[in-house]
Parts: sequence; structure tokens; C-alpha cells
Amino acid sequence: MQNDGFPQINQKFEIQEYKRPENHKELPKTHVAFSGAPYKHPFDVDKIILVVDPFSTHTFYHEFKTQDIAYAEDLGNIVTVKEETVAIVRIWVKKGSVGVQCTPFVVSDVIRR
Repeated sequence: MQNDGFPQINQKFEIQEYKRPENHKELPKTHVAFSGAPYKHPFDVDKIILVVDPFSTHTFYHEFKTQDIAYAEDLGNIVTVKEETVAIVRIWVKKGSVGVQCTPFVVSDVIRR
């Protein structure tokens, strides 16, 4: 018996929102905001991956150390036509910290016309 239309069990990454810092208005002077879908790093528990546009065909992601994140805000969820849902957050990363930006692509021959 199929359970079409019923909630399915999915693995998701819970992000706990930090308490708003007292100096939240000063945050842009010392931190930079990045938005996207948060995921656990596949092998390093001290890092987070932030997929910028998870349902796009040309997406990329950022990788940050969790110790460099000062504050996280929940921006809500986005839903596709196929009813796939993903949470979107804004994280504030300390200026001067090292992050990695990765743009995956499929390797193929260049066609000349």
C-alpha cells in the first residue's frame, strides 16, 4: 500500500539558531552574510556546507568552519513543484576567516562549430 500524499521520513540537518547577539546592528562591520541551504560536511564535523541555490542546475556551495559563524537566521523554506522542501538560512561569518567556494561541473568535450 502506497502512502501518496503523506509525509515521508527524510534525513535533514537541523541548524540551531543562535541567540541574537547584543551587537547585531554592528555585525556587518565584523562579519559577512551568506545565504543558502545548510548541510553537514561529509567528513568534518567542524565544518558546514552552504548550498547557494539547491534546486538550480548551475549551483555552487560554500564551506565554512562552524567556529567562524557568529550568528544564523532562519529564512524559511523553498519548495519545488515536485514538493521537495529545503530550509534556507543566513549565516554571519567572521571577516578574515577562510572559506571555500566550489562550483561543480560535468566534464565534457568542447564542441566547435
